[in-house]
Amino acid sequence: MASFHYSFQKVVDLKASQKTQAEWVLSGALGELSTQEQNLYQLRQSQAEWEERLHQATTQAVPLSDLLVIGQYLDHLQACIERKLEDVQHAQKAVDQCRSKLADKMKDEKVWLKAKDRAWESFRHALQIKEQNELDEMATVRFIMPSP
Repeated sequence: MASFHYSFQKVVDLKASQKTQAEWVLSGALGELSTQEQNLYQLRQSQAEWEERLHQATTQAVPLSDLLVIGQYLDHLQACIERKLEDVQHAQKAVDQCRSKLADKMKDEKVWLKAKDRAWESFRHALQIKEQNELDEMATVRFIMPSP
């Protein structure tokens, strides 16, 4: 029996490899986004703690210089949060781009897999016709042969 050999198998393999690479890149981008979001969360937690310290300091007798230091540190934290928000936005854009590229790679691979499936079906159909013709020929030869 003949075996199926798809002439564009290397292209199919390449498309699958490209899809896998796109998945890895997306995974890395998602990891970076998660890291940036975690850092932003920590900055916001720190800001909330320092705001609570400032609130407690205003209810107690605390030197003005301490209040100024806390205020300056809160300003610094706010600036860090704004920068981190930009980092999160950049990371989100990178994730969106990676998802888009992955979707394209998946579509491309699917096109080639469908072409391979069509070639397989064509091969299988041709093989069935060949087998049927051989069976028909055997039946014809038996019919024509005289009985002993």
